[in-house]
Amino acid sequence: MSDDKTLVAPEKGDWEQAASSSGYEPGAQSVAERRFWAVRRVPAALVAGGGVLMAGVFLYDIVKVRAEQPGMAWRHRLADELAARPLDDVWVLLGGAAVLLLGAWLLHLACSPGLRGVLPMRRPGDDVRAGIDRATAAVVLRDRAMQISGVQAVRVAVGRRRVLARADAHFRDLDDVRADLDAVLGEGINELGLARRPALSVHVRRPAAKG
Repeated sequence: MSDDKTLVAPEKGDWEQAASSSGYEPGAQSVAERRFWAVRRVPAALVAGGGVLMAGVFLYDIVKVRAEQPGMAWRHRLADELAARPLDDVWVLLGGAAVLLLGAWLLHLACSPGLRGVLPMRRPGDDVRAGIDRATAAVVLRDRAMQISGVQAVRVAVGRRRVLARADAHFRDLDDVRADLDAVLGEGINELGLARRPALSVHVRRPAAKG
């Protein structure tokens, strides 16, 4: 476990188009930053609650048997069924597959960091970790793009490895608008301070005429 402090930004017709897969390539990380780990309280609570419940039921049954009282009928029935059914029985196979899938899911949760929606940022200090929500980063970049002359509407999607911008330009040459978007969004990505800079892809179209 790390004692680092963590700061996470709050959540928040026919095409005539010019497209660029911009020259902005993912840059090297200044510090080897890893993704944030999810707390996963719900799966942990379900596993812990299920374990406690099963342990309590079996403990109650053992106490009854030790007190010379008959054990629970379902346990005797389950033991008889398991003793009588062969290993290739469909219910035995289905039960084994369910347990296998549950175990694989729990292993995946234990070994993967989660929090795919939070992008790690460069560290301002040795004891502080910062991150920004992908939706928040998309809003910041969209606001920058809307300030460009000729842009009527724009949609920005921020992924872990790529930023995709799709803009409608109602006047000006499409290539000029795309070049301005490349420059402005590239600068905006720089100012986000991400530990790993995503690539930038810009698409510009002429909106279809109404009517």
